[in-house]
Amino acid sequence: MKEAQTQTEPMRAALIAPCGMNCRLCMAYNRARNPCPGCRIVDSGKPKTRARCRIKTCEKMVNREYRYCFACDTFPCTRLVHLDQRYKAKYGMSMVENLTQISATGIRRFIRREQERWACPRCGTLICVHKPRCLSCAYEWR
Repeated sequence: MKEAQTQTEPMRAALIAPCGMNCRLCMAYNRARNPCPGCRIVDSGKPKTRARCRIKTCEKMVNREYRYCFACDTFPCTRLVHLDQRYKAKYGMSMVENLTQISATGIRRFIRREQERWACPRCGTLICVHKPRCLSCAYEWR
């Protein structure tokens, strides 16, 4: 099963999107058929909604002025605030909090924290933020 194999892969800094989303925990990254390679990976082959993400394709990101949105003078912009509110309400995750944590402590410490925070309490594999149960052992975490 592809999903279970993906869940055992380690988190990497390249999988933390400019908006603060941890692609490693994303349903699109973890799906068995046609998985998304992550926001920072080349867009060819990605669904249009992910390739055209308005945060990822922001002029400042495209021009490589910033690696993460927290470095921008308009942080958090209205697009990011809207996304953040939706994710806090639906999934209990905040991109703004993620970016604030990365800014304050660095990407390595953030990744260590994420690995602990999103580990399934039953089997230890990383869970998917979009699913209410572990993809490996079916433990219901929400």
